[in-house]
Parts: sequence; C-alpha cells; structure tokens
Amino acid sequence: MSVRPLPQSIDETLQLLNGAGYVADRSLATVLFLSLKMGRPLFLEGEAGVGKTEIAKVLSQTLDRRLIRLQCYEGLDVASAVYEWNYTAQMIEIRLAEAAGDSDRRMLAEDVFSEPFLIKRPVLQALEPDLNGPPIFLIDELDRADEAFEAFLLEVLSDNQVTIPEIGTIRAPEPPVVVVTTNRTREIHDALKRRCLYHWVDYPDAERELRIVNERVPGVRERLAREVVGFVQRLRREDLFKKPGVAETLDWASALTELDMVALDPEVISDTLGVLLKYQDDIGRIEGSRSKQLLDEARAELAAAE
Repeated sequence: MSVRPLPQSIDETLQLLNGAGYVADRSLATVLFLSLKMGRPLFLEGEAGVGKTEIAKVLSQTLDRRLIRLQCYEGLDVASAVYEWNYTAQMIEIRLAEAAGDSDRRMLAEDVFSEPFLIKRPVLQALEPDLNGPPIFLIDELDRADEAFEAFLLEVLSDNQVTIPEIGTIRAPEPPVVVVTTNRTREIHDALKRRCLYHWVDYPDAERELRIVNERVPGVRERLAREVVGFVQRLRREDLFKKPGVAETLDWASALTELDMVALDPEVISDTLGVLLKYQDDIGRIEGSRSKQLLDEARAELAAAE
C-alpha cells in the first residue's frame, strides 16, 4: 500500500487545506508546512470555535491517515491516555499457570506484564507504525488537563516515545503528525511549547469568513451569507463574555438556511441568537434595539464596499 506524500511547499499545503474545504490563510499554511517538513508538533492556540481541531481532521482526510484523538480533561491520567494492564486477562493467565503446576514466579511475572496484556490508549496507539503512514495525533484542548499530565507529554513530544516500567521504552519508528490545541483557559508551560511550532489561530476577517460560509454551508443564499458574516464581524467587537467563533457562524448560516431566509431581519436575529451566543447575559445585551443597530451597521458597510 502506497503512502500519500506530504505537501512539498507552502502553496501545496494551502491547496491541500483549501481542497478539503478549510479556508486557511498563508501564515497557517506556512507553519503547517514547516511542522510537516521538520517533523515537529504543531501547537495551535486560539479562542474556541476558530477551527483548530478541524486542521487535524483535514490532515487525516487529505493525507488518508488514521486520526487518533486524545481529548483532554481535568483528571486525565496515564491509564486513560497511554496504557493500562488488562488485569482480568492477567488473572486468568495466573490461574491457568497455577492449575498447570507452573511455579516459576519470575517467568510468570514477565509473561503477564508483556505486550499481549497491554491495553493501548491514544498516546501508545499514536506511536505504532501504520501502513498508511504515521497517524495524525490530535491532543485536543490540552489546557483542560492537569500540569502533571502536561509534563508527562514532554517525552512523547520531544522523543516520540513513552517509557513503561515493566517493559521499557517504546519508540515510534516514524514520528506521528502531532497537532496540539488549547483554548488558552490557562497558560501551557514553556517547556512544552519549546518542543512545538506555535501558531495563534485568530478569527478570520470578513472576506475569509465569507469564503468559509460559502464553502461549508450548502445552499446558503449570497445576500444571507454576506449579511451573516457582516453581522458576526460586528458582534465580535461587542463586549461579550464569549464571542462567536467560526463554528457558530456556520451553525447560524445553516439554521437560517433551514428557515429558508434570504436575508436577515431584526426579528429572526432575536429568535436565533441562541445559535450564536451561549450566555444569557450576552443575549440580553444584544437582542432588541442593539441587534438592529448592528444589522444596520453591517448593511451600511456592505453597501459601501459594493
């Protein structure tokens, strides 16, 4: 089975992303190309919903490689992320050995603490060889995990290996393509960042966000798409607890398309603000006269640009 080659230039990387419907700017394509070329993990930081996780999915799809996702959370430990022993299988093996009269404890211990009794979690899976090429290893929302787990990842990110006390060190024959994301709810230690290439994923400008909407929302009408993007761009300038990301823009455009809308109006904006905003204080601040003002401003800007 042939391995799909990596892009050989920034332009090829840009084409690869765009071809899968991910509208990227050149700075992202540049750091991604360098990450692939140098075999270094890519550290993506930015607000929730700006498309960080999607990059790993697009790489998996376009390079035809397995996507292994480690979703981080508070309390994530080695047993859930790396490996654990299959205690039930080990007990059965011990009972069978006892029944057979095998009394060599040292040999038995070496037997039950070997790879056949190992349950491999995402980190260990990412280090295994694959016929399609090294997998895409997504370490998602690392800021949700504890600092102790973050420290554990240093060996994985720098040397592509983990150490299991009973077996020894397991090293990947080829480094996986690692994408680390964080929503910046806490700072990630410099030691981990130094092992990666860093990129801040910002909200897209209006032109790029319109391309994203047209690319990702089938059937969206041209005027509606332009007004949705113009309104969301205005909305992000407001003093909100949580500004809408690209994911929310796409959800809103899809919802309005489902409602067969051809353009925005103040009433439908108020009725559907919950698609864009996820906190009642934010919704209360925008609905009513403020949403009408934002719509008027967005339309005036669109008219001036024509």
